Amino acid sequence: MIWYPYQQMKTMKPPYEIIDAKGVYLYTKDRQLIDSVSSWWSVIHGYKHPVLTEAIKNQADNFSHVMLGGLTHKPVQKLSAKLEQWLPGDLDYCFFSDSGSVAVEVALKMALQFYVNRGERREKVLALNHAYHGDTFKAMEVGDDEDYHFAFQEKKGVYHIPTEIPALEEAFLKYHKELNCLIVEPLLQGAGGMLMYDMAFLKRARELCDAYDVLLIFDEVATGFGRTGYRFVADEVLPDILVLGKALTGGYIGHAVTVANHKVYGGFYGDDPGMAFMHGPTFMGNALAAAVALKSIELFEEGNYLKKIQRITEITKRELKGFESPKVKEIRIMGGCVCLEVKEEKTIEGYQRFAYERGVFSRPFLKYMYAMVPYVIEEEQLVKVISTMKEWLS
Repeated sequence: MIWYPYQQMKTMKPPYEIIDAKGVYLYTKDRQLIDSVSSWWSVIHGYKHPVLTEAIKNQADNFSHVMLGGLTHKPVQKLSAKLEQWLPGDLDYCFFSDSGSVAVEVALKMALQFYVNRGERREKVLALNHAYHGDTFKAMEVGDDEDYHFAFQEKKGVYHIPTEIPALEEAFLKYHKELNCLIVEPLLQGAGGMLMYDMAFLKRARELCDAYDVLLIFDEVATGFGRTGYRFVADEVLPDILVLGKALTGGYIGHAVTVANHKVYGGFYGDDPGMAFMHGPTFMGNALAAAVALKSIELFEEGNYLKKIQRITEITKRELKGFESPKVKEIRIMGGCVCLEVKEEKTIEGYQRFAYERGVFSRPFLKYMYAMVPYVIEEEQLVKVISTMKEWLS
């Protein structure tokens, strides 16, 4: 029996069984559904994209996986070289893993050991209120969402702050000698409620990290590849470590990467074996994942995806302009994300079925009705997604 995620198995409703998927559509035996959440924000090119499917098939004809321990292969070499060339600044060193949560664990472990290798014990992390970085243990600790992690509330190694510059400055003043890193979901906090904040906070964070010799980690598992309207927020404010996942492979297969700059990589490089980074996911650099990720990046480049995302933003703003409902607390729009936060959780009860009957797959949670659509969505399809939310709330 399948044990499903984020569900009380005794009371859960049967999930919709998908028998096919193409473009922005999911197909059940009786419905064609626009996927308004891109399979947890990852399927940016849509389903069954011929270029991505061909990349997987071609690589599988050679081999699907070999370990990176003592071995290497062309797909991971090419992907690493592409990311080195494509990512901003000196984010050049790619450590691959098999999921966003693990990639966050890798980043946090890097930050801690970076200072251990220098003979310093900086064991604290600065993180944001309402943060979500994944469901593995250290990722949960730097997270701040009891709806997901209420059973794991002891957070001895982390200080949490709001996305306000005075709070940021105060935290650095008080704790900088203890801190190895500041970790953030830049601009857009996803599972914490699609919360959005200002670039000025990140710019000040960069200044303070430089001033106090603290590493800055951007978790762009959800925000990367255009979701905020920027290609990467790291293009605007450069972190020391960047974490990517989800859309890295176009949603085709689970994979992630933790990318370090020269300073961080140099902290592990030397003659002493004890300084090495002792981590190694079995499926890191998986050949299928690397092959499809490389093609996904090419599609993003060649398809002028930032223009597509800008158009999604414009249509979303147009369709929600002037929309009001006594049930809605706030409407938030950024890049390829829209969130209608309602005042009471009961407002959302029944919406998923309502949307299903109108040809939209949605997965609202808590007080948040949202959409993070595939970037290849057509205007008529996007309007339908937004109109369905408006109809429910009217």
